[in-house]
Amino acid sequence: MTETSAVSTATRSSEAPAVRLVGLRKTFGNVVALDHLDLEIADGEFFSLLGPSGSGKTTCLRLIAGFERPTNGTIELHGLDVSGRPPFEREVNTVFQDYALFPHMTVAQNIAYGLKVKKVAKSETAQRVSDALAMVRLEDLGARKPGQLSGGQRQRVALARALVNRPRVLLLDEPLGALDLQLRHEMQIELKRIQREVGITFVYVTHDQEEALTMSDRLAVFSHGRIDQIGVPSEVYEQPDTTFVAGFLGTSNLVAGPLAQRLTGSPAPHTLRPERIRLLLPQEVPAAGDHVLDGLVRDVVFLGSLTRYRIEVVGGDDLVVVSQNTDGAPDPALGAPDRAVRLSFSPSALRPVATDELSTNTPDTGGTTT
Repeated sequence: MTETSAVSTATRSSEAPAVRLVGLRKTFGNVVALDHLDLEIADGEFFSLLGPSGSGKTTCLRLIAGFERPTNGTIELHGLDVSGRPPFEREVNTVFQDYALFPHMTVAQNIAYGLKVKKVAKSETAQRVSDALAMVRLEDLGARKPGQLSGGQRQRVALARALVNRPRVLLLDEPLGALDLQLRHEMQIELKRIQREVGITFVYVTHDQEEALTMSDRLAVFSHGRIDQIGVPSEVYEQPDTTFVAGFLGTSNLVAGPLAQRLTGSPAPHTLRPERIRLLLPQEVPAAGDHVLDGLVRDVVFLGSLTRYRIEVVGGDDLVVVSQNTDGAPDPALGAPDRAVRLSFSPSALRPVATDELSTNTPDTGGTTT
């Protein structure tokens, strides 16, 4: 390679996204796992692939890692086409849900394994292992075996083992799925902290909506081998493009048909988040310009910090309403079954969406998706 071409390649790589997928398609026999996927992930970004089981997100990750070969399309890492390269020729590492630690090795030996395979000098290996242990806050546990660690600690070891190799892209395949809820929340914070400190690209596969919303700089919502929407978490949650996205990210009321016609002048589907609806107390006056609907309380579920109501709106549709319990238990005046209530919400809370013909959550006349 000439000096000029070397400079050109370096410039192209530094300006290129960390990951670029172009026309990516993967089939297994007659099953289409991914269908013409286009995606760019920026360098240093925490990017989540979110979707239900069978949506294609894990297949996408395995293609980036090199564990699978694409049927069609290309995979670029920092501007370099790696579509035909094996995993060890890609500047990526993968963290799996089951940790895949060697039980007969100590924590330090597990972390050092990849460096040993690459024949990195012992002095450099020792320093990099020490740095990796400090990064995941396990400085004092290097001599222990994996069986002597908690689930969260083993997950940190798996993360340190991947990071010690200094990949340019770290792939994480539902790494917190085996942890209990409290530990999972703690590890979400830790993973985001580590990603910010090391500054490398994280590509994170999850089916957990809260996890993706909490951790991601941006996310892609997968459905049936396609990407329904890409954006920052707040944008995807507040402005879903399809009924599937609206229903998969939390709870959303689908307003369509006669009720949509009454509220918006069109029967086309709209989403309405439960937390955007207010249950009015008997003497409470709605805000100027709000839509106001009459209804009957059908179900009340107390969830600690929240109370969820199912309201049958006059006209036949059901709407879910979520109310924050800022003053303790919900007001009994709003909670009695079959009690008549009024709902109010801003017209801006109604968001038009496209109907996903492959989604099962697309009723024709209004309803609720979860």
